[in-house]
Amino acid sequence: MGLNIFGNDPATQPRPRNSFKDDIVGRFRSGHQLNGRPAALKEWRITTGDPEVADEIHALFGGDAPQTWEAKGEDNIEVFTASNKIGIILESANALRQKMVLWSRAGKLIQSGDGQTIDYPEDRKGEPDPDAHLSFQERKAKARDGFGAEPQIEVYFRLAENPDLGIFKFQTGSWSMASDLAYNGVEDELADLIADHGKAKAILELEEVSFVAKNGPRAGQTVSYTKPVLTLKGAA
Repeated sequence: MGLNIFGNDPATQPRPRNSFKDDIVGRFRSGHQLNGRPAALKEWRITTGDPEVADEIHALFGGDAPQTWEAKGEDNIEVFTASNKIGIILESANALRQKMVLWSRAGKLIQSGDGQTIDYPEDRKGEPDPDAHLSFQERKAKARDGFGAEPQIEVYFRLAENPDLGIFKFQTGSWSMASDLAYNGVEDELADLIADHGKAKAILELEEVSFVAKNGPRAGQTVSYTKPVLTLKGAA
């Protein structure tokens, strides 16, 4: 038990320790800016606005010491960790959120939905997605050309090694992750785990992929990239 030796004078009270148990305290990122251009990473980069959180991240996952960066938001401290695979806890079915979104060049949301049905804008809510008939590769190509919707995936979670540190967020537009989540039925599996047990364990990983292209402009060449992977590991 701590000692209460400061009386009732507010001026002599000890500094309250920040508690972010139920706040979003940081973001997991799979890339960064290198010479003004986006570059992928093989280990997680975690950003936060709180030095205590940054220090704990560094203690848990190693890597470079916390440093400041030119952030657009409040998470102006970054830690380039030495970990590509981190245990997490998901506390609700809504901890995993997926949409297909179409943005204008000015950054305004034009359309969103689940890939089959539109849920925005309101006057089109419930209409079939005009790209629902397209194959996965056709959707991806249309999005790459700037005319089609792309995935927006958000994961909200706690760290398995320190759940009380607060809630973290990972957001990505990865087509590979969208494909894996849909193919493996992860959203339904998570809903079942939450319904039965209240919480779910998972691994959030940056997985390296390498293969020799069989066709297309890079046929015969080795293609390598890193993709984010969410793997459920049962009840927490």
